[in-house]
Amino acid sequence: MSDQMPDSAPQFLTVGDGEAAREIAMLVRPAKAGNGAPALVWLSGYRSDMSGTKAVELDGLAAELGLACIRLDYSGHGLSGGNFGDGTISRWLEEALAVIRHVAPDRVILVGSSMGGWIALRLAQELARQGGPKLAGMVLIAPAPDFTSELIEPNLKVKERKSLAERGYFEERSQYSPEPNIYTRALIEDGRKNRVLDGIIETGCPVHILQGMKDVDVPHAHAMKLVEHLPADDVVLTFVRDGDHRLSRPGDIALLLSAVKGIIRSSTNRQMPV
Repeated sequence: MSDQMPDSAPQFLTVGDGEAAREIAMLVRPAKAGNGAPALVWLSGYRSDMSGTKAVELDGLAAELGLACIRLDYSGHGLSGGNFGDGTISRWLEEALAVIRHVAPDRVILVGSSMGGWIALRLAQELARQGGPKLAGMVLIAPAPDFTSELIEPNLKVKERKSLAERGYFEERSQYSPEPNIYTRALIEDGRKNRVLDGIIETGCPVHILQGMKDVDVPHAHAMKLVEHLPADDVVLTFVRDGDHRLSRPGDIALLLSAVKGIIRSSTNRQMPV
């Protein structure tokens, strides 16, 4: 029963002040006593939440190995407060950083899916700049860094540009939900300020990228471009030949858990005296 407790008892953390304050929901699994391995941190994609298949499977791995696991819903997502339309990369990054600082593990492994991969890369930069938990590794699933400027802006149709200019947002049909995806002018403008593919990204830790070759949302060339911006890190890129964007099939999940275990092993080995 104790392994199920984190799922039934979300905690809430207030992030931001005044009108910008929002209640961020998080599920925190404590590590078993004496387990010094890094905490796993789940970072969801755009319009996804901490109760999705991959997030739950990651938490299950943490339960099995006695690791800490931290999951959160960005504002406007899942159980968290705040308006989705107010969401930007900077805002969601601030929330992820606040949750990690609140839980305060010594070391973390960031596991980011799609947009969560972008937030993971920005977190690496902010933790290096501001201090905080040491980054022990990253697993990125169909990572979508800079997706607003790299994947959305170049492909905007005339009517979408018009909607952005006149209404401040445009809508796009979603493959995954009856509700359309909404992309705001604020999200796109803020995305330009959070670009990571404009220079060398130094994470200082091993990175394992999982990418489907039949991903219609984030083309696999985007993952290859990301690798070019990680020249100083130990990077493994695994292509799933018939994989889509979600990579949620049993075989995909097995690959994800295997990648996370590999990062855990390497982080444990690096902690041992040579």
